[in-house]
Amino acid sequence: QVQLVESGGGLVQPGESLRLSCSISGSIFSLNAMGWYRQAPGQERELVAAITSGGNTNYADSVKGRFTISRDNAKNTVYLQMNSLKPEDTAVYYCNANLRPTRYSPDIPFWGKGTLVTVSS
Repeated sequence: QVQLVESGGGLVQPGESLRLSCSISGSIFSLNAMGWYRQAPGQERELVAAITSGGNTNYADSVKGRFTISRDNAKNTVYLQMNSLKPEDTAVYYCNANLRPTRYSPDIPFWGKGTLVTVSS
């Protein structure tokens, strides 16, 4: 079984920083694209940042220049460094990983349970 566990959320003031981590465990034959999504109250889930297995990144316009996604393939972990946080960044942040559990599996998306980030003074 594959599990994604996020950590690093919390309450911060505007302008402060947080670093989210997502550790992936279980049966993993190959780990492909990974990403962070967020969902604010009353809003749809949206892509925040994504990173391919080769390290290419993609960001939502609202976080460009403030957030950085990275991955450690040896640790099966993806990170999201969030700087200059704003109240509008408040949301539950979800980790997503596309992977093949076995050599016979197709690429399957897996999700974490989410971690809450609250930006408020």
